[in-house]
Amino acid sequence: MRAGVLREVALSLPDAQERETWGEATFRVRDKIFVIMGTDGKRASIKSTHEEQSALVEENPSAYYLPPYVARHGWIGVRLARARTDEVRELLIEGWRMTAPTRLVAAFDRDEA
Repeated sequence: MRAGVLREVALSLPDAQERETWGEATFRVRDKIFVIMGTDGKRASIKSTHEEQSALVEENPSAYYLPPYVARHGWIGVRLARARTDEVRELLIEGWRMTAPTRLVAAFDRDEA
């Protein structure tokens, strides 16, 4: 996946916004971060669960890793060029779902059905 595709998918989610923080592009919903893209555009950290994090790192360690600072909270690091686009798209949506308010997620689910 390219950085531009990550940006496009993240910003397509309801109420998602991009804001530069710590010199990096962060993607937020209602001011809460669900994705941080590395300054080089080659890596990203996505909000996830410890279970998903463990499974992905074990399954494909060349694409997924434990990112500094946020791994202990379940976030997953992604080397974008080595990860499958559909898999990263799913991670982005799930990270957004974990971050967005319940009513916004419910409205999203209704629109997707």
